[in-house]
Amino acid sequence: MTSSSTKTTKQVDKPVWFITGCSTGFGRQIAKHVLDMGYRAVVTSRDPDDVRDLAEHGDALVLKLDVTDRAQAEAAVKAAEEHYGGIDVLVNNAGIGYFAAVEESDETEVRKMFDVNVFGLCRMIHVVLPGMRKRNKGFIVNLSSIGGLRSFPALGYYNATKFAVEGVSEALWQEVEPLGIKVMLVEPSGFRTDWAGRSANETEHLISDYAQTADRNIKQLRAMSGHQSGDPIRAAEAIVHAVESPNPPHRLLLGNDAYEGAIAKLDELHEEFTAWESVSRGADFPKATPAVIA
Repeated sequence: MTSSSTKTTKQVDKPVWFITGCSTGFGRQIAKHVLDMGYRAVVTSRDPDDVRDLAEHGDALVLKLDVTDRAQAEAAVKAAEEHYGGIDVLVNNAGIGYFAAVEESDETEVRKMFDVNVFGLCRMIHVVLPGMRKRNKGFIVNLSSIGGLRSFPALGYYNATKFAVEGVSEALWQEVEPLGIKVMLVEPSGFRTDWAGRSANETEHLISDYAQTADRNIKQLRAMSGHQSGDPIRAAEAIVHAVESPNPPHRLLLGNDAYEGAIAKLDELHEEFTAWESVSRGADFPKATPAVIA
């Protein structure tokens, strides 16, 4: 564990951000940004050596954390609360990908991804919420994806993890906002992180029938890695801005592709729902006709 020098009274007034998955991508940029702003940050990674350099940016507590390990999650949160007195913002960023058509997918790989992206995220919420409830304040940021709103070939099970994060988060904010705790989903499109290059395995069991759908999309995702439109630095700034806004959104789309993709999905849903409205409404028991009294 690494911490900065003695904290002044002014530093103690700064919010404490607890961020998972800080070795690369969004996690690293968010940690760097909040530290550069003078905030306090709990910087976590499965290998603390990957993130020790972030402590040079400010008041950082560097901790080992694998979100799939309950004991590590509890120990990290306890250390953070003892060191800083509490956690103001939890950023659930840790996540991995997996590329395969649904039929091609390996169950072991899929379960591994769910353990990180869904159960790991929920584990951190379970461990952090008691402290936030005790203080009647806090903010939980869950990294989802445009893939949590719409699915793509070769990403079916990854999409499923993000759809799950969306469902949990939507229920969560209805439960905890009356207690003074905010929840926000972040839904980025393609950003220049290591997600498609290093953080996502792919199937070893290709089926030729999916060459023009799933396999084609995998090749495009790999080729785009490092050349995506999204800027992780601007994303980190946008996330902090949203958290600190007077009326933070429940969903924060990041990137033009995310915005346009989400609007297109809404239009598709509206068109299909409207086309089948009479069938949908006709599935209820008929309303009873009031008796006519002569």
